[in-house]
Formats: sequence, C-alpha cells, structure tokens
Amino acid sequence: MDNKELNKKEVLKISKERDVKFIRLWFADITGQMKGFTITREELEGALEDGMGFDGSSIKGFARIDESDMIALPDPTTFAILPYRPKEQAVAGMLCDILNPDRTAYQGDSRYVLKKMIEKVKAQGYTFYVGPELEFFIFKDDKSPKIIDEGGYFDITTLDAGNEVRREVILTLEQMNIHVEYSHHEVAPSQHEIDLRYTDALTMADIVMVYRMVLKEIAQKHGLYATFMPKPIYGVNGSGMHTHQSLFRGERNAFFDPQDKYHLSQEAKYYMAGILKHIKEITLVCNQWVNSYKRLVPGYEAPVYICWAMRNRSALIRVPMYKPGKEKATRIELRSPDPACNPYLAFSSMLAAGMKGLEEKYKLPDPLERDVYNLSYEEMKELNIDFLPGSLIEAIEIAEQSKLLKETLGEHIFNNLIMSKKIEWDEYRKRVHEYEIATYLPIL
Repeated sequence: MDNKELNKKEVLKISKERDVKFIRLWFADITGQMKGFTITREELEGALEDGMGFDGSSIKGFARIDESDMIALPDPTTFAILPYRPKEQAVAGMLCDILNPDRTAYQGDSRYVLKKMIEKVKAQGYTFYVGPELEFFIFKDDKSPKIIDEGGYFDITTLDAGNEVRREVILTLEQMNIHVEYSHHEVAPSQHEIDLRYTDALTMADIVMVYRMVLKEIAQKHGLYATFMPKPIYGVNGSGMHTHQSLFRGERNAFFDPQDKYHLSQEAKYYMAGILKHIKEITLVCNQWVNSYKRLVPGYEAPVYICWAMRNRSALIRVPMYKPGKEKATRIELRSPDPACNPYLAFSSMLAAGMKGLEEKYKLPDPLERDVYNLSYEEMKELNIDFLPGSLIEAIEIAEQSKLLKETLGEHIFNNLIMSKKIEWDEYRKRVHEYEIATYLPIL
C-alpha cells in the first residue's frame, strides 16, 4: 500500500510476474464504507490509463440517477496483492479517485476532499502525519455480539482467543507493505487493537480502508466476525480510533520545541486550540453513527469533556510524554474519533480545525491533569469545560451550522452527509428498542 514509487508500468509488470488475474478497484462512499468492483488483468492497462466507468447513482452520497456516469481511476501507488487469496491467478487491489465523465475530480469523492486539504497545508509548508489506533471486536457471527473470550487489557494465551486472527492480519498487512507497530487484547471481552505506524494522511486513510476490509475477510476465514461498531456491548468499553497527529516542515517536526515545558511548539498549541474550539462541529464526521454516542459516555475511557492534558486519559486531547532524542515523535492524540468513521473526511476535518487554530492563533487553555469524570458540575463550570455532543441529532444540528465543516467537505458531501444522517436519526427515533420493551411494557 505504501508504495509511492509505483507507477502504471510497474503495476502491469508486477501483475504479470505474480500471475495476478483479478484486480479489485476500491473507493469509499461518504460514510466510509468500502465499495468497488473487480476487473481482470486484460482490462488493467486500459483501467490505469483511462479509468473504468460505473454507475454512481446507487452509491451513498454519489450522483443522482440523472447524472450517474462516473469514472474510477486507479491510483498505482496503492497497488497491493492480497496475500490471503490464492497465489495462482492471484487477486490484487487499488484505491481509486472518482472522476466525472469530463475527467474532472468528482466533488462527492471523499478521497478528493482529503487531497485538497493536504494540498492546502502543503502550500503553507506542512506535511500532515497521522497514526491511528483502531480498536475492534471479534464475535462468533454478525447476528449478535457473542464474545469469543473473557480477556482483558493485554491478556494473552487462552484468554485471548482472537490472537490467531490478529497474527494473520498483521502478517498480511506487512506483506502488503502496511506497517504495524503493535497489537494486543483490549479492555473489553473479545476486544482488540492493532496500531498502525504513522505516515502521511492520504496514505493512512487508504490504509485504514484496506485494513478494515482485510481484518473482516480474515476473521471470516476463521469462521468469525470482526466489527468496528463503536459500542456493540452495553456496560463495557467501546471501540475508539485514537488519532495521533503532527505537522512537519520537511524533516523537522513543527510540533516540537525543546525550550517549552511541554516540549510543544507554538504551532502545536495553536493547532490543539483549533481542534478544541471546533471539535463539536466536526464530531459528526469523527463519530457519525447513532451507536457512536453510546461510546461517548463517562466511565469507559472515551472522552466526553473538551479539554487537554499530558497524562490524563479522560481528556479529549492527550499529549504523549516526550522522550529525549525522539523529537519526531512529538504529537497530539485526539481520543474522540471511532473506527467506523470515513477516514478521509475525519482526517480532513481534524486538519481543518487544527489549521484554523494555527492560522488565527487561537489561545490554548491550560492542561487539566485531573480525572474529569469525577469533577462536579460546579467545578466544570468554574473551569469552563464544555461537552461533546451527546447524541447523533445534537451532532447533526451543530455540524449543520458549521462554516468550517462546509468549507472542508464541500457543498456536495456536506449536504449529502447531513441528509443521510438525518434519515438515520429519524429511523432510529421511530423504532421501539429492547430497553423500552424491557423497562416499560411490564409497568405501563
């Protein structure tokens, strides 16, 4: 995946040498769901040159039926052979840019949104790096959250029944040139985490899309089901996507300052202040599902309160401890996003919020090194601590008024996302849920 030097000619050469017969062409809809279709090697050269036409009217947030013709143009730098598929007549895949019939960039392509945002900060001399930690559950099937182990944080051997799936996923990702830092069992039963080594934001968004697909397909091989649903089980921790991020100027980490007591540059402080100020507006993108807000509640390590800290893991933004000689590792960690987001839109929104703070020199409040969950309402009011949206409809209503989010996503995606999420909320609101039956039917 991280093959920036690959070009069309090399993709054709590798495909022939490795007996690649089928090539999956992938792209994301506006909610971040992987979509795509498969071509044979005989069609590959034409696809790389001209793209492949498809009907976009059935893809969420894409074209209306009267403007449905789209072109999927493969990006050769994302070419990867799928190691868990047969070696003879092998299967490969590539992420695509979506174009209009006149070959202009399609405004509904979320990958294009991130590319535009990256170009904007590149013009200011920055490269945006991210390193997400994606948590997930492995269940017996997709019908109900039946756990496969009773393991907890960092448990091993018999308590970690998903260990073999994680092992195969990591080996697969490494063979696809996707670098993994480490993995482990998470806090909740059947919950796991695989952390990806940081890289530039576009490459990482592509990797997140492929990694989620690979995990699900390998779990399926083992007769299991992997899910990135933020909160599948009541009463235990949900799954987050803590996102480490930094800005570089060339080889220099723009977030590092050796003279500062936190080892944070003024640029880093402005950037953090931007995220803190605009986080409520971009929460709809980072936490886009009804279920996302079942995770964002006090008591389960997910952030609820808008503040930052060095060590405090109840804070929205944490700054990992500086290690001498590791200046390039200086970064901030945004802890609210969940792994079911659209990574292209999520990274774009984080970057837009941070850059707004940097450009307008927002003032960063003091860090809060206290367990925010245990503060009284009066203490939080005194400290001027605000809250993340508490439900999908609240997030929608805040996002709908956000000039920053509309400018970042573009009118097409912004309007379609708001409409899609209002429909989701309306469907959820109208349904009668298990809690209501269990609680009210016996007494009313």
